[in-house]
Amino acid sequence: MAPEKSPNNATRPDIARSTTTLRVLVAVVCVACLYFAHAAFIPIALSLLFALLLSSPVETLHRKGLPRSVSAILILLIFLGISAGAVNALWEPAQQWLANAPRTVRTIEQKIGPIARVLHRIDIVTDRAGHLTDGNANSTPAAQKAAAPQEPSGGLLVETRTMIVAFMTIVILTLFLLAGGPPVLARMTAAFASDVHATNVLQVIDAVRGEVGRYYATIALINLGLGIATGLVMMALGMPNPILWGALAGALNFIPYVGSATTLIVVTIVAFVSFDGVGHVLAVAASYLALATLEGQVVQPLLVGQRLELNPIIVFLALWFGGWLWGIAGIVLAVPTLVALKVVAEHSERGAPVVEFLSPSLAKRFKPLSAAAKEPRQADRKTEAARESG
Repeated sequence: MAPEKSPNNATRPDIARSTTTLRVLVAVVCVACLYFAHAAFIPIALSLLFALLLSSPVETLHRKGLPRSVSAILILLIFLGISAGAVNALWEPAQQWLANAPRTVRTIEQKIGPIARVLHRIDIVTDRAGHLTDGNANSTPAAQKAAAPQEPSGGLLVETRTMIVAFMTIVILTLFLLAGGPPVLARMTAAFASDVHATNVLQVIDAVRGEVGRYYATIALINLGLGIATGLVMMALGMPNPILWGALAGALNFIPYVGSATTLIVVTIVAFVSFDGVGHVLAVAASYLALATLEGQVVQPLLVGQRLELNPIIVFLALWFGGWLWGIAGIVLAVPTLVALKVVAEHSERGAPVVEFLSPSLAKRFKPLSAAAKEPRQADRKTEAARESG
């Protein structure tokens, strides 16, 4: 009888295949958990993002002698106050635009009348064909509407309660993370790792906090300038509610590529509705396109630099996957996740493939920071060895 194969006799390809399969299964399980339990994970992820962005001013106040908990409360209140003020300032123009939506639709229908009539005829023919193939010939649209199940009256209350609970969860958890700071992270990390490993993890977390904080602070200033410039240009061109379109341009520009494209479409549609001349519409679209191009190709590379540059294909796929997974929250979290992942890879000795994947243009001149830190030590050791041999 042939002897049984022991696990130690397994070949390396078999081990590699089993390891890859296990990793794929773990990734699928994690994605499924994030998808089906999004109501629990989205507030946690947004809290981590806000804590990451607000931790730098909190630590600055703490170094000046203010208790960390007081600094956290103060910074969080300032952030909430600024957000509430911005929403309040834009609430009236947005409501006015929404109130004029029916008139806007009628204007669009008048301007694209021939196309609308053709589409309407196609819709009628399609609807009639659907009724011919319908098994229930006596069913009318009114009867179908009456037979459709009515939405429960408490649906709006449930959604409102869910939003309030999520908002309070984000605020409270962000406050706890800001008030805890590095000491809490040190105790949490030390509970699962050795002292040396915990120290390295804290260094990486501090690097992520610093890099991501500086990155988004710079992006926020750039988007603020873009919003102001867009508002002034729209006002000069006679666009209605120019402040609203400037704020929209600044807010959506936090989403790379997709945000500026969305703003371009919106301002073009508004100009198409508001003005009769084609030249005026083209002037609005060309003006914003020039501003967005100047911001994306000149201002942002100059101020942000190439250190945190990301591959556009990876950014677009991350935005698509984040939108599919968590909707708007996933789109908001997609780019910060990529930036944090790249910073972690830059501080890892084996992070070169990840950096090359996220930013191929930087792969040739990339050198892991941990490896770069070891080079002076190795040079010193060689110098000492040469002295001893001499």
